[in-house]
Amino acid sequence: MGRRALLVGGAAVGLGALGYAARDDLARTWWKVPGVDRPRTEGEVDHPGADWLPASEANWRRADRPYDYTVDRVVVHVIQGPYAVALKVFQDPSHRAATHYVVRTSDGKVTQMVRELDVAYHAGNREYNERSVGIEHEGYVDRPETITDATYRASAALTAGICDRYGLPRDREHIIGHIEVPGTDHTDPGPHWDWERYMRMVRDVPVRKA
Repeated sequence: MGRRALLVGGAAVGLGALGYAARDDLARTWWKVPGVDRPRTEGEVDHPGADWLPASEANWRRADRPYDYTVDRVVVHVIQGPYAVALKVFQDPSHRAATHYVVRTSDGKVTQMVRELDVAYHAGNREYNERSVGIEHEGYVDRPETITDATYRASAALTAGICDRYGLPRDREHIIGHIEVPGTDHTDPGPHWDWERYMRMVRDVPVRKA
């Protein structure tokens, strides 16, 4: 039996009286033990060509995905503001939210702010946060001109790469809008987000082999 299995199993055995939820939460803290979490390199990105700009540690939670949580979807957001504002607020610890990636309208520049290993607070739903990668796009839900061809192309390549990394089908079951997250009060990416065009572009990206 591997070290991780021993740690998880041993933790769970001692918590029978505390109920399933407590056992589950403790089992998922195995990565805090020195020597078992995934190696991390400062500035390293998951998406080739992305810039790295770390979000405040108050806006995400350290994890070891997909080894502790299964990643099974991408959540598409629209900022309701400029790219620079998103970068600023995701670095602000009082904001209490961030996405893994931000895409710029003018040229499709991608900035990664949270590692895909970790849980970003972006969906407004704990389970969805734990199981998804969030992509924020510069623009406004009521101004279609702010979602450009460069936005779609850069985001499609990013989403396709995420799907390939986690073995996800490139379909609408696994690529959703923020509005589709249960319990959310957000409406993004909004009525002007062209899902048919976007999904066609995602599927057209060549498969990236591991």
